Amino acid sequence: MEDSTILLPSQLKVVKEDNFNGSYEIEGLYPGYGHTLGNSLRRIILSSLPGAAITSVRITGADHEYATLENIKEDVIAILLNLRQIRFRLDTDEAQVAKISMSGAGVVTAQNVVVPGGLEVLNPEQYIAEITDKKGSLDIEVTVERGLGFVSKEKLSKEKLGIGTIMVDAVFTPIRKVSYEVEDMRVGDRTDHNRLRLNIQTDGTLTPREALERAIKTMIRQLRSIIDLKEALENIPVIEPAALAERFKEVAETEVESSVDHADVLKTRIDSVDLSTRTLNALTEASIRTIGGLVRKSEEDLLELDGIGKKGVEEIKAVLNSFGLALQE
Repeated sequence: MEDSTILLPSQLKVVKEDNFNGSYEIEGLYPGYGHTLGNSLRRIILSSLPGAAITSVRITGADHEYATLENIKEDVIAILLNLRQIRFRLDTDEAQVAKISMSGAGVVTAQNVVVPGGLEVLNPEQYIAEITDKKGSLDIEVTVERGLGFVSKEKLSKEKLGIGTIMVDAVFTPIRKVSYEVEDMRVGDRTDHNRLRLNIQTDGTLTPREALERAIKTMIRQLRSIIDLKEALENIPVIEPAALAERFKEVAETEVESSVDHADVLKTRIDSVDLSTRTLNALTEASIRTIGGLVRKSEEDLLELDGIGKKGVEEIKAVLNSFGLALQE
């Protein structure tokens, strides 16, 4: 009878990463799970991560968004579009007000935005407008709030606006782009398992790794609300940034309780049991990552693997015997 156990995938592998872009891989996913997991994470990353954006603007001399300003090169619509490109980091849930007050000929950028404590401009080079005459001036007041995804200005208008207050569409999401790729890979005797690669680009208000971690936690919380999961989800480890890439390669020693049921034993990863480094590397190279993958092999199968000899087979047998299991005859 064919083993019906769904093996667990590898830990997250960092392919490349910087402050704005990150590429991550998960290997050994059950057939079809690459698209299932990739599409779910992509949608959560795009729609469910909080960020800060301008929600309303007041410009001295402009009563509405179709106005023009004396001695200013841009009209109000162009200024609003430029203001929306400013990226903020907001450390409070309360709305904050930032101001621009410039006079004399010159270019106005986000560097000229005066912000209160708890609010930070992340792209000070962002162009806003140009004052064309030394007698000209530009006074702007913007309200910055936290939110999710995209919210139109119609939905943001909760009460009657004062004269001169202009509501703007708010793009709260800190994500610039996210995509995923799925390809087949070999796990044991099967060649239809999935390798998932996620590519994430942020606006700098959070790192790609933070975006992925928050998306995974959001997914777990949503699933846990449906049924009462009594597994070890309460103690999901938070991997520190400096250690994440190394965790994929390191050996994590785990004490296996004798009361663990058969299905859980088959899901146990081989890098959590007492195998020598040589044997562990040889099995990993052959895409054998769990006890379930080992018990589907015979002694002859293992001897055909590079790096596995008689001593290695005896070592594997001893590990399987501790779980009450054995190689195939």
